[in-house]
Amino acid sequence: MTDRLTLMRWLFSMALIVIAAVVLFARLLPIDLTPGRVPGPDILLAFTFAWVLRRPDYVPVLLVAILFFLMDMLLMRVPGVWPLMVVAGSEFLRRRETGLREQHFLVEWGMVVMTLLVMLIGQRLLLTVFFVDQVPFGRAFMQFISTAVAYPLIVFVSVFLLGVEKLQPGDDAIARQAS
Repeated sequence: MTDRLTLMRWLFSMALIVIAAVVLFARLLPIDLTPGRVPGPDILLAFTFAWVLRRPDYVPVLLVAILFFLMDMLLMRVPGVWPLMVVAGSEFLRRRETGLREQHFLVEWGMVVMTLLVMLIGQRLLLTVFFVDQVPFGRAFMQFISTAVAYPLIVFVSVFLLGVEKLQPGDDAIARQAS
């Protein structure tokens, strides 16, 4: 029989895949294609960061890389650049999870916003170096703003509806042992 921690890891990995599928389905629907519309938040990225900062064992790095690479391929973006930024950003936050565990939510939110900003700048610089056409900066910045604004709502859904709570000090040994 599977222990509870392994079961929860599998369930939340599957939940992240389902969230990615729903987001992809919504993005591929031909809804309101008029230019000038404000871009929506990157919901999958917000869920990934919220879960990495609460339960890093629920979000394996390989799953994050595969999901975001598939999103790039299916949405016909430059493959590999954004997944590289997402993996780097999520690993940066994963390394700071223990320090942010007892901090106020505003500190966490600030860290996530700064990580998003560095990811945006890093992606733009990398694409500029290789002379790749990019989305206009204003549009990319608006998506950054909308993701930053949506992050508290995603955290609320994660904590109060899905039950993804931060690790407690006694949970570290169990989480590390099982991985």
